[in-house]
Amino acid sequence: MGKIIDINFAINKYKYQKPFHITNSISTDTDNVEVCVITDEGFKGYGEVAPSFRVNGETADQILALSKKSKDMIVGEDVKNYRKIFSITSKLISSPGLKAAIEFAVIDVLCNEIGIGVWEFLGGVKNEIETDKTVSIGTTAERVKEAVDIYKKGFKTIKIKVGEDINRDIDDIIEIYKKTKGVNYIIDANMGYTPKEAVRFAKTLYLKGIDVAVFEQPVINYDIDGLKYVRFNSPYPVCADESAKTRYDVMKLIKNEAVDYINIKLMKSGLSDAISIIELCNSANIKLMIGCMSESSIGVNQSVQLACGYGCFVFCDLDSHLMLSEKTYRGNFKQIKNKMFV
Repeated sequence: MGKIIDINFAINKYKYQKPFHITNSISTDTDNVEVCVITDEGFKGYGEVAPSFRVNGETADQILALSKKSKDMIVGEDVKNYRKIFSITSKLISSPGLKAAIEFAVIDVLCNEIGIGVWEFLGGVKNEIETDKTVSIGTTAERVKEAVDIYKKGFKTIKIKVGEDINRDIDDIIEIYKKTKGVNYIIDANMGYTPKEAVRFAKTLYLKGIDVAVFEQPVINYDIDGLKYVRFNSPYPVCADESAKTRYDVMKLIKNEAVDYINIKLMKSGLSDAISIIELCNSANIKLMIGCMSESSIGVNQSVQLACGYGCFVFCDLDSHLMLSEKTYRGNFKQIKNKMFV
C-alpha cells in the first residue's frame, strides 16, 4: 500500500440558501476546509472540516494553522496502517473536525487503492439510508411553510429547531403537526431550555397528542444531571448532541443513565472516536442517530459512508448539503429525495 507523501488543505466558502437559525446562532455562510491525502502511488483521499466555533471552538483559519503540524504527524506513514495513524491523530483533541477529515481521507485513499467503497470497508451493512430535513427557527408562518415543503417532498422525518421561546415553540409545533401528520419529528433545542422548561415543553406536546421520536439536547451541554432529569420526566426519548463529543463523554452519559440516544457527528469526535462511540452504545443498548454541522456534499459523504457501513443508526440527520448553494456536487453517494445511496 502507499505511503502518505502530502496533505493538501483548501478553504471553500459556501452560502446557505437561506439563513440557518438555531438557538442563539444564525448562519448565512460557512468556510469549510477540504483535506486531500496523497500517497506515493498517486492515489488521493478526501475529507472535509466544517468548523463550528459554537461547538468545538474551531475556525477555518485555525485548521489551516495546523496544516504543517498535521503533515509532520502522518507524512511517511503507510495508509494500510490506519489504526496506527488513528493513534497519532488522537492527539488532535482540540481540533476534532480536522481529526475527522484526516482520518476519513486516510480511509478513503486506502479504499481507492484496494478498489472498494469506504462503506464496504466499514462493514457494508447497508447501501442506502434515509435522511431527515430541518426546519430552522423563524416566524410561525416560515416554520410551517418550511415543514410543509419538506413533507411534500417526501421526507419521512422532520427535524424542528427550538430553544429561544418555549411558548412560541410549542404553538409552532402544534401548527406544524396539523399540516404534516404522519411523519417522525425530531425536536432539537440546541441547549436552549432549562431542565424544568424542557419537561414542561415535552409534557405539553404529549398532552396535545403529538408524538416526538427524539427530543435532542434540551439543556446545556455540561448539565448531565439536568439531561437525566429530562430523560426520566419526559414522555419522549432524550438524545445528547453537544453533551456527547468524545467517547469519554458518552461513557459518562451511559454511566449516569442520562440519555436514550446519542447523536454522533464526525465534526465533534473524529472518525476513530465515532467508531468507539458506536460500539459503546451498542453494548449499552443506547440508540444512535448521526448528524452533521455545515458540511458540503463531500463532507456529508463522510457520514453517509459511516452510516451505511455500520447500519446502526435509527435516524440520519444528514441534510446540511441540501441547505448550501454548491456549484458542483461532489458527494460519493446519490441522493433521491430523502434517500441516499452508495
